[in-house]
Amino acid sequence: MKNIFKLGLAAGAALMVGSFGLASAEAAIVPCKTAKLIVPWKAGGGTHVLFSIFEKTIQGLDVTPKIKVVTVGGQGGNKGAKEAAKAKPDGCTLFAIHQSAITSYLNKRIDFHYNGFETVSLLTSTPDIVGGSTKVPWKNFAEMKKAVLAAPGKYTVGATFGSTSQFYWLILEAKTGMKFKFVPYDGTAQRTQALLSGAIDLGGINVAANRKHIQGGSVKAFAIASDERSPHVPDLPTLKELGVDMVYALDRGIVAPKGTPKDVIDMWAGIFKKAAEDADLKKQMDAKGTGIKWVGPDDFRAWADKTYAEHEKVAIEIGMWKK
Repeated sequence: MKNIFKLGLAAGAALMVGSFGLASAEAAIVPCKTAKLIVPWKAGGGTHVLFSIFEKTIQGLDVTPKIKVVTVGGQGGNKGAKEAAKAKPDGCTLFAIHQSAITSYLNKRIDFHYNGFETVSLLTSTPDIVGGSTKVPWKNFAEMKKAVLAAPGKYTVGATFGSTSQFYWLILEAKTGMKFKFVPYDGTAQRTQALLSGAIDLGGINVAANRKHIQGGSVKAFAIASDERSPHVPDLPTLKELGVDMVYALDRGIVAPKGTPKDVIDMWAGIFKKAAEDADLKKQMDAKGTGIKWVGPDDFRAWADKTYAEHEKVAIEIGMWKK
């Protein structure tokens, strides 16, 4: 499993300085002036916050159509995915996606993942952090690991079952030998509240959604699952520094219903590229602790295929999935 979750987004970042045929609105015909961008989680979560910034930025660009973020929560993101997958492939419906589409598929909660959509563009990357309640006594990752290894299944972790929030900890188990007790929560906000109240011992957090909690000391942060330390929490070591060869981030992007014409896909990729290059958007994303990782349609598809294969391999190794 070595390096299995290093997803190669550095190469994708390099595409930003390369050339991409920025399609104008006149290059494709869509029957709407504003497209619906379905975010399949409740308002206020990290994905909603980040795509709301893209919405506002695109509203200010000299492009047509615009986008309107619509939240469709429920079923761990799958309710919104089903609605988006069934939408008319005319460019007027888009879907905000990340790796939870894969983990839901591998848990047999839904019968498609990225393969049920046309890829438009990858946009952002937010690495996961090993978070802890202030009620746990551990000062660092080493103390946490020692305690969990000594009492398998005792310490609780909040997770949305079948999503990346659980898969992340399952991978950590496989790489370290630790065993956790999983407690189900529907979404990010509920898991965060449980961690803040001490109802659970551990939970995944990130700078985008939990920066104020990390900096204010209302949650503990033990390690970040990125290649390098985050400039927003520079004192927080990476898992790699601590001897765990694991990189894991939520890589958010845009997809469209299967069958959406290529010229429409290219048009939207161009619009999102233009938004990703906006100086004010970059500033806002940096304030949220999120990196911009624009990747176009073809490279996004290659990334999605590679990412699925990597997740499937781990799912098979931990007994979650059988071919």
